Amino acid sequence: MADLRKRNLDLDSEDDKSLGNKVDLSNTIPSGTDKAPELLDATLSSLPPRWRNWVIRGIFTWIMIFGFALVIYAGPLALMLVVLAVQVKCFAEIINIGYAVYKIHGLPWFRSLSWYFLITSNYFFYGESLVDYFGVVDNRTEFLRALVKYHRFISFSLYIGGFVWFVLSLVKRYYMKQFSLFAWTHVALLIVVTQSYLIIRNIFQGLIWFIVPVSMIVCNDVMAYMFGFFFGRTPLIKLSPKKTWEGFIGGGFATVIFGLLISYVLCQYPFFVCPIEFNEELGRMTLDCEPSPLFRPQEYTVPASFAPVVRMVTGKNTVMIIPFLLHSLSMSVFSSVIGPFGGFFASGFKRAFKIKDFGDIIPGHGGIMDRFDCQYLMATFVNVYISSFIRTDSPQKLLQQIYSLKPELQLELFTALRDSLTTRGILQLPAP
Repeated sequence: MADLRKRNLDLDSEDDKSLGNKVDLSNTIPSGTDKAPELLDATLSSLPPRWRNWVIRGIFTWIMIFGFALVIYAGPLALMLVVLAVQVKCFAEIINIGYAVYKIHGLPWFRSLSWYFLITSNYFFYGESLVDYFGVVDNRTEFLRALVKYHRFISFSLYIGGFVWFVLSLVKRYYMKQFSLFAWTHVALLIVVTQSYLIIRNIFQGLIWFIVPVSMIVCNDVMAYMFGFFFGRTPLIKLSPKKTWEGFIGGGFATVIFGLLISYVLCQYPFFVCPIEFNEELGRMTLDCEPSPLFRPQEYTVPASFAPVVRMVTGKNTVMIIPFLLHSLSMSVFSSVIGPFGGFFASGFKRAFKIKDFGDIIPGHGGIMDRFDCQYLMATFVNVYISSFIRTDSPQKLLQQIYSLKPELQLELFTALRDSLTTRGILQLPAP
């Protein structure tokens, strides 16, 4: 009796009595892997389950690929809106699992708080992007100028408002669960919002920095599935029993080849390689520029050990290569070797709560998060890669920062720059 009384005291709330030591959400979170529209399901009913899933998965993979191509055709703004929509759906799927795990009933405002923090985070991160890339536009009106100047203070104030709101909503018998969900919400924000922010920043560097990495992950996922389906014999990792070494290796080689091919094709078009910048004369975003040397063939001297072979083929010790292809090779290796670990992480997360998928919105695949688990890891890598090896100071961005200054400061900067250029002999002023 004493032990039972002690156990009851240890429970944080009445809901814990039914929670037990194990969490099984298999009947709570819907699964989309085996789900299909009724007409398609009836048409494929005669197939064995394995082949039925293969066909359904293939059909909706192609639908998503064509949808992805259509969004790219629609332009960068449509692409950013889709990224935002995907982010919101991924956040919803992760948060719904948290609600199901902790089984909170009747707590005021808690769902509203989670979404409030999502909106606050997006205001901060997306605002940072707009200030960085479109500061000259934002400073045209007094209202926008104030938002730019006090953006971080406003963001911080919004977050503090949510923090105070959370503290005031605490209920004594639910302390542990409320703080657990508070942490759950912030981890979800870290995984989803910050990564989508990095994706947006990659897009601003040029659509190629978005299309190529995303396509590599898609290719690796599809080809690993195909190689594993037809040739898989050797299990790869216990977290994901269906993954095989044959699929992992086959998908890796296919991704490297695909990455080089798609990179070569995209490098031929300024629409894909030009950074997104605001054109002051046209008054809108543009993707028109003179492609940088990164996307044009350059002559490289080959190492001495390979020189005889190259000389036999080309007659000289040099080769013409588009530099971006070398960067593409780095990204394809990452997407093939490290990228799948995003999927393994998600598999471990799902196995911890005994669920098959994050949702059922995509027949044959599961939830949105099931398809984007590796994409977020790849987005971070690409952003870090650009910052470390690619990005240089952009004259357009510097000009935007100068335009945001007050007129007297712009004049002072102009005078100082003119005097410096004249002193160094770079600028020759006409004789008075």
